[in-house]
Amino acid sequence: MAVGQWILDEQVFVSAVEAIYAAAASPAHWPQALQAIADCTGDIGAILIYQREDGSYGTIGSPSLDAARLEYDRDEWWRHDIRFARAAPHGYFARTDAITERDIVTPEELETLPFYAEFLPRHGLKWFGAVSISPDPHVAAALSVQRSQDKPAFTDDELAVIARLGRHVENALRLGVRLINAEGSQQALIDVLARLGVGVFLLDATGRVIFANAASEQVAGDGLTVVQGRLAAKVASSQEALRTAIAGASLDDAATLSAPPRRVLIPGKEQGGLLAVHILPVRAVPGEGVENLLIDVSVIAVVTSAQPGEPPDPALVRDLFGLTLAEARIAALIGAGLAPRNASLALGISEETARTTLKRVFAKVGVSRQSELAALLTKLSLR
Repeated sequence: MAVGQWILDEQVFVSAVEAIYAAAASPAHWPQALQAIADCTGDIGAILIYQREDGSYGTIGSPSLDAARLEYDRDEWWRHDIRFARAAPHGYFARTDAITERDIVTPEELETLPFYAEFLPRHGLKWFGAVSISPDPHVAAALSVQRSQDKPAFTDDELAVIARLGRHVENALRLGVRLINAEGSQQALIDVLARLGVGVFLLDATGRVIFANAASEQVAGDGLTVVQGRLAAKVASSQEALRTAIAGASLDDAATLSAPPRRVLIPGKEQGGLLAVHILPVRAVPGEGVENLLIDVSVIAVVTSAQPGEPPDPALVRDLFGLTLAEARIAALIGAGLAPRNASLALGISEETARTTLKRVFAKVGVSRQSELAALLTKLSLR
């Protein structure tokens, strides 16, 4: 893929994806994974912003950004961070999955705002390319790549690469953000997995289940089972897709890792609804601090299913209807019965932004009323 003088090195991209999944069950690997992400566009580093269980936000960054992050927190530069202040509340993520300076600031502001005129130049930085991700219906997260002041702004093709990587980060965080929040240590990994409210199946290279947490049986319900030691869909029409996804993730194949993350929807056999099985290829390397439980693991299957009455998973709504993530978040809340005003409060955006975004959702999914959107999501039984 050529972009001016920049050409994406697919091997570097694949290495970044491998690093992302190495961090999925071993949170200590995230700084290296973030650097691998930044390497794809030849940039200084990357930052992962994620929501903690108490609603506050935490960050993990590339080692190359440690000095900038220290000053950012110590001197409270976050109070002047126009990127963070404008990106979500004003709906800049609503129209596209990835944003950069041209989406949030004017050329004049780039020269005069303290964040751009003082803080960033001190660390040799200027540009960012960010993508919003949804590892959990209740958790907000974003990936931001930081670029040198000596390089030109991000191009659309470079932002597209960041968006591709963002999908893999989102997939890895289906498990990883829970481990980060739990601050699980090597000795506590089994205990942490046991306490998770999502189903987790650890599979070896042959696809056999070598561990299943306590929630797996409850979440799997009548959609999934274990047959002769292997995870299987009870509905025959979904079994081949599940088998193929697991087998493909077990391969050290560049084409597999370069492709979008694998997620399989499994309908319930009797009770209806859909389970989402998120497939995480694991590349554990013995001797690098990897938990003993993971040494023989080749694939992690994370199974999610919302509680009755909860909004559907925004990531699933996004993928099924071709929406942006911001549009999908609005659709999920409105479809669950919230008024635009209440949805805007829940998402931390203005009511005007919520209504404008909702109009685009209506146009994309082919409805004209909130009740029709709710009926559409209910008919699909998104869980």
